[in-house]
Amino acid sequence: MPRGSSSKRERQYEHIKESAKDRGESTERAEEIAARTVNKERARSGESKTASRSSTRDTASSKRGGQRPASGSKGPTYDQLYEEAKRRGIHGRSSMNKSELKKSLGH
Repeated sequence: MPRGSSSKRERQYEHIKESAKDRGESTERAEEIAARTVNKERARSGESKTASRSSTRDTASSKRGGQRPASGSKGPTYDQLYEEAKRRGIHGRSSMNKSELKKSLGH
């Protein structure tokens, strides 16, 4: 954390770092994520001397939480597709790969 940061930002940093570690990130990566997030929040609230345009105009990280799709850019996982195929009773699902499962499910 930068010198002179508030106790609120210190707590925020620790919380974000621990959350990232709980998700399986390395300690180094968790610290980077926490520092970047806290620095962006500081810039948005006018606590830093300099701030990039994207830091001040972008959607706040605290607001962005549930707005991105949970499935990610690659869509559902193989296991998710397999379970859906199982629920629908699609035959031959055990020998299908991910793309074949997608096709048989109409994804």
